[in-house]
Amino acid sequence: MFRKIATFIHEVKAELRKASWPWDNDPKAKGFQKYKELVDSTLVVLVAMILLAGFVSLFDVIATKVIGLLTGLGH
Repeated sequence: MFRKIATFIHEVKAELRKASWPWDNDPKAKGFQKYKELVDSTLVVLVAMILLAGFVSLFDVIATKVIGLLTGLGH
């Protein structure tokens, strides 16, 4: 059982070495310059989330008004 766990951990480490990490491996890069790709990707995700939240909120307000009008006509 311990051999399977050790093999699994070794394989995970090997796969993680193959991965493309979102920071610069250049030792000369300092501060945020080292993490430029990571910061840029995070900003893209945050902007997309804000836009999606706005779209869903707008659709919710419109749907609420339309349903309110339709149910208000029946009375």
